Amino acid sequence: MISGARTAHTTEVTAESLQEELDRLKLQKQALERELAAVVAHVDSVQRALGALQVPMRDPVPAAPAAAAEPPRADAPADAGADGRKRYGRLTEQILDHLATVGDADVRARDVAAALGRDTDSGSINAVRSTLDRLVATSRVRRSGRGLYRAKRS
Repeated sequence: MISGARTAHTTEVTAESLQEELDRLKLQKQALERELAAVVAHVDSVQRALGALQVPMRDPVPAAPAAAAEPPRADAPADAGADGRKRYGRLTEQILDHLATVGDADVRARDVAAALGRDTDSGSINAVRSTLDRLVATSRVRRSGRGLYRAKRS
């Protein structure tokens, strides 16, 4: 027969163990909720960007006559390929220029966004992060660690 003192001790140990598990699970829940909020914000920004890109694709602006064409604006580089289409956007160019400036250093997307003046909201930072990920996918930038990017060596 098990003594009353031993049963009480076993119950106490079990209760302490369960309390520790509950505390750990609460922390994990909070971390997952933060991560989910970040993913939701990123999904929203990608959907907005996609929506903004689809409008010009549905309703293309008619080309102006050559004589009336304005020179390219300073904030919209006219880097066109052989077919006359723009090869990449201004954000891509700014990111590549910034990475070339920092040289062989690891940088975070948030730091790149801050350097470009695009750290005003999570959508802007996520746009930089998405562009960095596309540059990694096209082998124009290296991922040097989790959340770290580095200019591709020439």
